[in-house]
Amino acid sequence: MQKKQSTLPFMKTKLTVTKIMRNRIKSYIASFLPKTDNQYILIKKLLNSSSRDKEKVLIQNGKLLSHAQQNWKIEKLSDSEFQVFSQWGDDGIIQYLIQKIKPKPIFIEFGVEDYQESNTRFLLHNNNWKGLVIDGSEKHIKKIKNSDEYWKFDLTAVCSFITKENINQIFIDHSFQGEVGILSIDIDGNDYWVWKSIEAVNPEIIITEYNSVFGPNRTITIPYNANFMRIDGHYSYLYWGASLGAFVQLSQEKGYTFVGTNSAGNNAYFVRNDKMVFLPDLTKNYEFVYSKYRESRDPSGKLTFLSGSERINIISGLPIYNTTTNSIEVL
Repeated sequence: MQKKQSTLPFMKTKLTVTKIMRNRIKSYIASFLPKTDNQYILIKKLLNSSSRDKEKVLIQNGKLLSHAQQNWKIEKLSDSEFQVFSQWGDDGIIQYLIQKIKPKPIFIEFGVEDYQESNTRFLLHNNNWKGLVIDGSEKHIKKIKNSDEYWKFDLTAVCSFITKENINQIFIDHSFQGEVGILSIDIDGNDYWVWKSIEAVNPEIIITEYNSVFGPNRTITIPYNANFMRIDGHYSYLYWGASLGAFVQLSQEKGYTFVGTNSAGNNAYFVRNDKMVFLPDLTKNYEFVYSKYRESRDPSGKLTFLSGSERINIISGLPIYNTTTNSIEVL
């Protein structure tokens, strides 16, 4: 997302693990890893120490889950979820897809803030991918470049406010062209228009954040405005992005297949058609997911915790662009 306004900072303090939690985690990892396994030994050591580094525990747990996931019964995409650095269960979904598709180990993600909470960060630690991350905040990009990850991994961080006019040139200027494994789009605004304009790269997997408040049926997006910011679009924070239907329609135009969403109801996944032979049918059990998280605000900026149809009522009457009729309508 471009300059989010209300994200909690990532916890960098030492993690305190209770005795009960330690025993539960030990029992869990022992259920599928032999006690001689190096990962089991490392996690046990971290859990037993007096001061535990949260990120090390998160990463090692993610590695174990990624390994165990191969034996899970996956009937819809969200069945593969687990969380390491992603905001929801997207780390697990991504691991599942790359195990099946085996894409080129290069990712691009924009709208990453300071990259502490993101869709692709676990790909660095678990899979050693090369990546490009983009955000509109100089402060966030400076923090990324000053982190250990920036020298440990092949990561490029760029500060730019993304528009449909500049996105391809950003890719070209930083030598990201042609085939890439994953493209993750999350800018809380012109997401549809930016994806529609992308030509410089040919991703195998695309992740887009959709606005579930717009519902399951209409193919709509906010009208394009190069300077759009969610905080300025409407005081409620509910007027942004595009519907899932609009993204599915666009994906078909660009040669992709919709394969599902996460259980949180905000990220949709698309796989390039030539790679679909490696995946089972993941949409036969899919049902549209309305986001459960409640981030609506009143005119003073305070959270109002609206849910369900209450949310669409707040922004009804605002202009939206119908991607089927190519015309401006109202919500």
